[in-house]
Order: sequence, then C-alpha cells, then structure tokens
Amino acid sequence: MSTSTKAVRSPRSRGGRAAHPFLRYALRRVLTSLLLVVGVTLVTFVLTNLVPGDPVAAALGQRAAEDPAIVSQFRATYGLDQPLVVQYFTYLGNLLQGDLGVSTTTHNPVVDDLAKALPATLEIALGAIVLSVVIGVVLGTIAAYRRGKASDHVLRVVSLAGLSVPTFWLALVLYYVFYFQLHIAPGSGRLSSDFTTPPTVTGLYTVDALLAGQLDTFLDAASHLFLPVLVLTLYTVGLLTRFVRTAVLEILDQDYVRAARAKGLPTRTVVFSYVLRGASIPILTVVGLAFGSLLSGTVLVEAIFAWPGIGSYAYQAASHLDLPGIMGVGLLIGVMYLLVNLIVDLLYGVLDPRVRLAS
Repeated sequence: MSTSTKAVRSPRSRGGRAAHPFLRYALRRVLTSLLLVVGVTLVTFVLTNLVPGDPVAAALGQRAAEDPAIVSQFRATYGLDQPLVVQYFTYLGNLLQGDLGVSTTTHNPVVDDLAKALPATLEIALGAIVLSVVIGVVLGTIAAYRRGKASDHVLRVVSLAGLSVPTFWLALVLYYVFYFQLHIAPGSGRLSSDFTTPPTVTGLYTVDALLAGQLDTFLDAASHLFLPVLVLTLYTVGLLTRFVRTAVLEILDQDYVRAARAKGLPTRTVVFSYVLRGASIPILTVVGLAFGSLLSGTVLVEAIFAWPGIGSYAYQAASHLDLPGIMGVGLLIGVMYLLVNLIVDLLYGVLDPRVRLAS
C-alpha cells in the first residue's frame, strides 16, 4: 500500500520540483531587468545632459534666450537651475509616478506624446518582424539544405544585398517607384485624408479598424503599411536568412539529425521536429535583437513616409534639444530592448530546460 502510494505521489513531487527551477530562473531574469532599467535611466540622463548646445536657446529662440528674466523662469520651470544630481533624483522620483516631464517642443506631457507615437512604430515593427521571420526561416532552411548548390548561392547573394543596401535609400527608391511611377501605393502617413481615425483600443489602426468593423479603414491603413513594412522586411530578411542558414547547418551535422534521417523519417518531420527545434535558441536570439532594432531604428524610414512614430518624435526632440523628450525616447527604447531580451530569456527556459537548470 505504501509502495503504491509512493509510486503515485512520486511523479507529482518530481513535477513540483521541476517547476521550481523555472520560477527561480524567471525571477532572477526579472530582477536583473529591473536593475538594468535603473542603469538605463542613469545612462540616459547623463548622455542627454552631455549633448552639446543650449536647450534654453533651442526652446525659446535666440532673442528670448538673451532676456535673463525669461531664461531664469524657463530654467526654474523645467528644473534646469538645479545641480545635475538633484535633477537626476527628481527625475527618478517623477518617473516612479509615471511622469517623464513636459516636452519643451510640443508642450505636452512626454508620456502622452510617447503613448501616441509608440503604437505607430509597433505597427510597422510587428508587421516587419512577422514577415521577416516567416520568410527568413524558410529561405535560410532551404539554403542550408541545398548547401553549395545554385539556389544556395543565389539566396546568399540576395541576403547580402538586403543587408548592404541602406534602408533610407531603399525607402526612397520604393516610394518613388510604387507611389510616383506605378501609383499602386498610397502617400505618406497612416491613413488617407478622407478616412477618420478608428476608435482607439490598441492604437494600431489596422487592429482598431477591424475591432470597429470598419473594413474600408482597415484596407486603407494596411495599404499605408505596405511600403514601410516592405523596406524594413527586406533588410531584416537578409539578416535572418544568413543566420538561419548558419544555425541550421550546425544542427544538420549533429548525430541525432543524421540518425533521424537514416531511419527514413519524412523530411517535414526532420525539419520541424529536429532541425528547427534544435536551432530555435540561436534563431530566437537574432529575432529578439532584430525586433528591438526595428523598434528603435526606424527614424529615417518614418521620416521618409511621414510616419508619426517613435523615430519621428526622437528626431523632432533631438533637433530642438528637447531634453525631456530626448530622455523619454531614450528610456523607452532602453526599456523596450530590456523587455524583448527578458521575453527571449524566458523563452530560452521554456524551449531548453538545460538553460534554466544551469542558471
């Protein structure tokens, strides 16, 4: 009786013990990310205040900046008359309350400006990363399986070209061809002038239009997404194709993959159950880095397509020496990178138990 009881309880106890390493692993990753967020605030604050130029003159104009009373009032209003240490701890205190300050350019709370700009960047970044992962994994796997053949060489050249072509030049060329010459792509912005913004739920126009049942608005928003998403996808696909090819080639040389192929398993089973599963960790790493880069590196693309996202807001803040805006963008980009890396780290522990047990 006691033996059978132990036999029944043993798997549950083993399962309970098996769950603890992942929880400890996840907790350590979350705590590390929180500490890094504090570091990001310090780095952002210091680098922003090292930017050459006078933010007072940039915000007020040269004539107003020559009036001591106006300058004094401006510095007192934005806390620029305090020592940097005091400014930093004031910044941290306000940050804990969700206050990033007031933009000297738009005169709006930076939080509100970023809340409007972030969904626009997310919309093109999500579209680009989804397409890039699907296309890049397929092309990289094909290139690895056909190593040394003509198709492999073609895919390698195409991926290298995608990495080498500057995104701003590609954006200008595609905009000129598809909009000015072929007239099959809409103009700049997120919606045409004869459409109204759908009711805000997520801030993503395509999603919000579908939720509101506005099919015409969805199609118009999707058509405006076409060119910026295509530009970012072409670059990211080149990166992922080359990396997936390398990762898959390493797995193809493993003994367990050779054994699976020797058993006569279908190619589809070998690819999905053995090869891509084994290569998932390095591929996931590159996908996370690529997505973080898309979220933070779309300044020129957004400028060309007049896309009101984080990149456009960052350019506007930097050109006007808007310190609260610059710090807000820097902090947001840093937090997004940390969040993406945290998600990738947690997925490591889910995909490979050795990662969470070794940490």
